[in-house]
Amino acid sequence: MNDTTVTLVGNVATAVEYRDTAAGGVARFRFAVTARRWDREKGLWSDGPTSFYTVSAWRSLGANLAASVSVGEPLVVHGRLRVREDERDGQRKTFVDVAALAVGHDLSRGTAAFRRAARPLRAEVEPGAWPGAEPGTGPPAEPQVGAAEREPVLGPARDRDPWAVAAAEAAAESATRLVTAP
Repeated sequence: MNDTTVTLVGNVATAVEYRDTAAGGVARFRFAVTARRWDREKGLWSDGPTSFYTVSAWRSLGANLAASVSVGEPLVVHGRLRVREDERDGQRKTFVDVAALAVGHDLSRGTAAFRRAARPLRAEVEPGAWPGAEPGTGPPAEPQVGAAEREPVLGPARDRDPWAVAAAEAAAESATRLVTAP
């Protein structure tokens, strides 16, 4: 499929609305993107026109977005662009929508603290609700684990994380070295 993907940097313009649907949960909000340009004559930054987009995020991305984002926050949104025209009140209007694939806070304008979402048990997952799943399919095949043994949705478990293992080995090695002063 030849979708047009875009990456937008801007601010959340409206509150995030989250709804559960038959196809899974969806979060929707309006996103404002304002071009800024350096005015050499005045020696100041000036704002250009503002473009507004309706952003939709489905399933786990939508749920995480609704729990993490509020009006005015700077975001980076990456997704599939869709432009549509509609007639309202006798006038043709153009609407620009983005089906989000990834959303994150713009860290050039502030800080954020990431928290992993808990992975549901296989029995708790509805068909088609797994991130990246095609409608009518379940989660990827993996062994069933109990609630106490759940792993985060993203990334390997800490005992299998190559960065954590390397850091622990380096710390152990430096702790065993004896340094003597001349």
